[in-house]
This record gives sequence, structure tokens and C-alpha cells, in this order.
Amino acid sequence: MAGARAAIGRMLVLGGGYTGRRLALTLEAAGVPVVVTHRQPPPEAHDPGWLRFDPEGGALPTLADLAGVTHVLVTIPPDAGGRDPAVDALTPLLRNLAPAWVGYLSTTGVYGDAGGAWVDETTPTRPLLERSRARLACEEAWRRSGLPVQLLRLPAIYGPGRNPMLSLRNGTARLIHKPGQVFSRVHVDDIVGAVLHCISLASAERPDTLILADACPCPSSEILGLAAHLLGCRLPEMQRYEDIAPTMGAMARSFWGENRRSSSRRLREGLGYRLLYPTYREGLPSCVGDFFLESKID
Repeated sequence: MAGARAAIGRMLVLGGGYTGRRLALTLEAAGVPVVVTHRQPPPEAHDPGWLRFDPEGGALPTLADLAGVTHVLVTIPPDAGGRDPAVDALTPLLRNLAPAWVGYLSTTGVYGDAGGAWVDETTPTRPLLERSRARLACEEAWRRSGLPVQLLRLPAIYGPGRNPMLSLRNGTARLIHKPGQVFSRVHVDDIVGAVLHCISLASAERPDTLILADACPCPSSEILGLAAHLLGCRLPEMQRYEDIAPTMGAMARSFWGENRRSSSRRLREGLGYRLLYPTYREGLPSCVGDFFLESKID
């Protein structure tokens, strides 16, 4: 944080969703000026200084709104047409601001199915899903923007308020067995930590593409088993993927249709970032306190 705090004059977070807001609150707590965009006023009672950004509704920030911005993180997904609304609407404005760093949160889905093998930043991109092809197109649009863009590719994100304990509580958890299937994931606080670590580096030290993931891809049954242990509850009955696949929605089937292990070795060994939660075995227990707090609120 110290290096990032010294580097950042003002941070612009485009998209105040789960990850964007987590970063913004972290920066605010450290005394770093930050502004977060939303399409509408945020529902949270407390949110770092927010700004409306809704290109379809004609709400665009001005140069005065973004005065002093030195760093930008883009967390907005592609729109219904597969385009990035921020790069389309804000590139001229951002060029005028001349930020030192622009981070774009993308997905490891751009690698497609690897049959369970490891993928890293040198692996050719072969997206199979329409949403992953859209992400790759957005990556390429940001590369063409002329801004100092770093692409950050993420697997599944978990953390407080987004983890298997919630699905166990609400009865939607499914214990699915598919031989050889693994998933990579990353704790939201390691996304925040890696972003701040990248910002603290000299520009020449930052790779233009970086995978942010923990070091332990595994079957979904493993993390669900730990979640059940932490809650002291029973697991749902195991189901074979081949039996239930026909009953799944298209999104769920696409989730299970790709199999890869996402390597963050470049982040950890090349750039020297030490994961806060190297595996789900450390990350999921860190969410227990928030889980029971949320349960009392509910």
C-alpha cells in the first residue's frame, strides 16, 4: 500500500461492483483520493465519492470531474453488444488526463478450454464462449487506446459476501462430480493487493498482461467441503455431472464446459507479490466472520 499510496494522485474506478468497490474502500481507508462510477446512485449508505457514468443514458464525466486522476481501474463488463462502454466513451478524455496506469479486469476465459492443463500469460487465447470472445475484443480495444494499459485476467472471484457458504445457507449448493474437472479462483483482497502492487512498480517492470489467481486450482467439491466444515453442516447429496447437465441452464453448462488451471507464477515469482490467501484453505476461513455477521443482519 505504501508504494501505491505514494504513486496515486487520485484513483478512478470505473464500475463500483464487488471488486471495484472493495478497491475503492481500501484506498479510501488509506487516505487515497478515489472516485467510483455507477450508472445510478449506489444503494450503499457509505460509498467513496461516486460519479454517474451511463453512456446509454447520456451521463458522461467531464475533464473537471476527473481532475487529478493519475490511475484508472476498469471493472465494467462488455455491454450487450460485446463492446466496452468505457473505452468507447472515455478514451479521448483519458488521453487528456494522461494517467500513469490503466488496469483492465478481464477473464482467464479468453484461454478457452485447456483440458485441465495450466495456462499462463504466454498461452494463446482461444475463447470458446461468446462472453469470453467479447472480453478479448475489449482487451484489444484497450490495447489500441494508446493508454498505458495493463490487462489483468481473473478466474472465479470469491470473498466476503460471495463464497460457497452462502449457497449452503440458502440451499442452492450442488455437490457435482465431474472427473478431472478443476477451477481456479482468486480472493477479492488479492485482486486489490495485486492491483496496488502493480501500481507501485515502475512502468518498465509491469508486464502488459498478468493473471491474478491463487496457487491451488481444485474441484469445486473441495471448497464446498471446507465450507460445510466451517459451518458445521452437511453437504448436499453428490450428483454426477453427466446426469444433471441436461437440466442445467446455459450459463451453468458453460461454466462446467471449460477446464483449466490458471497460473499466477508471473505475479508471485516474477513480480514478487505475496498472496494474502495462497489457497482457498486460507481464503474461505477469512470469510467466516463476515458470513455470520451477514446472517445476523439477514
